[in-house]
Amino acid sequence: MITSNPPFPVNSYGPDAVIMKDIDGLNWNLSEYEKRGGYQALRKILVEGMSPEDVIAEVKKSALRGRGGAGFSTGLKWSFMPKGEGQKYVVCNSDEGEPGTFKDRDLLRYNPHIVIEGMAIAAYAIRASVGYNYIHGEIWEVYERFEEALEEARAAGFLGNQIMGSQFAFDLYAHHGFGAYICGEETALLESIEGKKGQPRFKPPFPASYGLYGCPTTINNTETFAAVPSLILEGADAYLSLGKPNNGGTKIFSVSGDVVRPGNYEVRLGTPFADLLEMAGGMRDGNDLKAVIPGGSSMPVLPAEVMMATDMDYDSIAKAGSMLGSGAVIVMDETRCMVRCLLRLSYFYHEESCGQCTPCREGTGWLYRLVKRIQNGTGEDGDIDKLLSLSDNIGGRTICALGDAAALPVKSFIEHFRPEFEYLIKYKKSQVESI
Repeated sequence: MITSNPPFPVNSYGPDAVIMKDIDGLNWNLSEYEKRGGYQALRKILVEGMSPEDVIAEVKKSALRGRGGAGFSTGLKWSFMPKGEGQKYVVCNSDEGEPGTFKDRDLLRYNPHIVIEGMAIAAYAIRASVGYNYIHGEIWEVYERFEEALEEARAAGFLGNQIMGSQFAFDLYAHHGFGAYICGEETALLESIEGKKGQPRFKPPFPASYGLYGCPTTINNTETFAAVPSLILEGADAYLSLGKPNNGGTKIFSVSGDVVRPGNYEVRLGTPFADLLEMAGGMRDGNDLKAVIPGGSSMPVLPAEVMMATDMDYDSIAKAGSMLGSGAVIVMDETRCMVRCLLRLSYFYHEESCGQCTPCREGTGWLYRLVKRIQNGTGEDGDIDKLLSLSDNIGGRTICALGDAAALPVKSFIEHFRPEFEYLIKYKKSQVESI
């Protein structure tokens, strides 16, 4: 049991917050959740008699997209599950290991029941009877909090048999991961739950046909499940109206880096980046904005002038040349050396490669060593082209997307900040540090 609460980032959630509305850091338990309308969406489905097909149709209509990375349509993903009899599973991916991302742990720490309710609704929609929440191994206190919430939900009859007097039965369990970044990949996560080494599977078959223990499985991110209760309770049209076409609802952005108030900010999809930056207090020490990684460390970096003219939604970020990803907004000011920043990212992906695929196992090491050579002042003419060639030979050539995650930052940093790499190779010192 958690005996104390970590410091709560007061007022970190915006005025349009839905998932984290009225959260104060202490009112996480069941009684407080019910005061906020908790489990009324599940009751609406079971008591009013919405069919699984009705639920899926409503989720599709809302334009809710996966909040973990790819941004795929949630309702469409649920519809892929076979409708016949047999064991099915629903799995929550809470293995939050993307550098710069820290929203899911806040959800599980401060509003765990909204995730439980969202998973129960998903289980009803896809006709699953068992669910697992795979929680990142380095946030043990969050795992304990979720276990407490599960006990409350079971005792109140929101989990188990004949939920709310219906014929719907659903059991949900927490599964503790072990801190490996690769287990955030959905099939590696399934392997880990099964007690195997966390390495990605070949696809196809996809989890909807062959998932956990060989059974049909739907996997969504923590925030995706957390968005479902309000969507069902208020209706798809109301949820869609919070965002913009093809980008329904709100999104929690983890803002870090050179800002005055780093933290999580829940805003409407389509909110201008400039407004999000203002919510975070603006740039620290009055420095100018230089670059932003808008969706977690694996996404392409964008220069300041592009970001300041971009809205925070899947389609706008894609048009600008990056991806919304997990919603981790890493802000860098004018004092940052882009070569040094890329070195840190390249080291991470080199260390976290599971080693299953040769292009990733060997290539991430080469990328890291080349960037390190440039950063250390021993770079050579041709190193930049070698980095680009290596990236092209890694991306798209591996079982999972970790190879792409290592290659995309390299290509985008060079694309937008190549002069800094050239300067360091020529003069053996950072251009930023020379100003």
